[in-house]
Amino acid sequence: MVVFGQFIIGPPGAGKTTYCTGMQQLLTVLKRPCTLINLDPANDDLPYECQIDIRELVNVEDVMTELDLGPNGALLYAMEYIEVNLDWLITRIRSATAESAVPYVFFDCPGQVELYTHNDVMTKITQQLVKALDLRLVAVHLIDSTLCVDVYRYISAVLLSLAAMMQLELPHINVLSKIDMLMDHSDDLTFGLDYYAGVADLSQILWTLQTNRHPLSVKFEKLNRLMAELIEDYGLVSFEPLDIQDKECAMRVLGRCDTANGHIMNAEKIQDPSDPVSGVRLFQVGLSDAAESMEDYIERYEERFKAREAEEMGQHEEEGGFAPARPAP
Repeated sequence: MVVFGQFIIGPPGAGKTTYCTGMQQLLTVLKRPCTLINLDPANDDLPYECQIDIRELVNVEDVMTELDLGPNGALLYAMEYIEVNLDWLITRIRSATAESAVPYVFFDCPGQVELYTHNDVMTKITQQLVKALDLRLVAVHLIDSTLCVDVYRYISAVLLSLAAMMQLELPHINVLSKIDMLMDHSDDLTFGLDYYAGVADLSQILWTLQTNRHPLSVKFEKLNRLMAELIEDYGLVSFEPLDIQDKECAMRVLGRCDTANGHIMNAEKIQDPSDPVSGVRLFQVGLSDAAESMEDYIERYEERFKAREAEEMGQHEEEGGFAPARPAP
């Protein structure tokens, strides 16, 4: 039986666990069964219902205690231990997905970036899972969108995305997460969000650094230019903007992922004619905006965001309280 899935990766704080929680809720509404797998042996606070927890096999705290290792070393050891004992995970995935007509799994992965950039343990894990389970995976790489406020952090994030794409060798979707937080700080952006999502013509953003004659800007000017040229030479990186609280955003990302891992070809197996949002209809929504420009899509999102903010503000005023402030990036 073919198994479809998403391999959720990204730096700490990018929103991987929140993404898994939101997708679990969305697929529940769409009446699509899914299996959530916690692949982070250091994550002891899961907000979602987890069907398979890798901590039952190995726990970072136990590794630190028994081998006298620090957090990073213990996590790396734990991931290598998982790779050696992968039969444990494969057996549980088979059991959890046995009754699904079209099995769909989410892997909530650790946030240690070297696991995806130059260490090959995650590549070995995905390759063995693909072979043993006939697993059709797409890597979903989350980047905190508030990094777009800073040119240097944005270029570093794009370079990190490229490195992960090259290392994992999987179909890949890069996502700018938490764009609802970025909307509150849009005045700090040099360009529109569509520019940062498209990763087009990085020379424009480098030009803005010319107005900032900070000593470090001058010192690393050539390095920044060479990194931008490397990114553009490959031409592989672009981002899908995501506000996990916005249904259309979440549906769009899900549609992109289902197209990348091939699940879209099995839509007829899950279609429920009595449900207006299930089956083929989902994928029609996911693909209908393929021809829509990123600029138009983001403009429509901004309208929905403002409407949602106004509604929340009205609810707080009716309750006699104050609307909660969003944290700064």
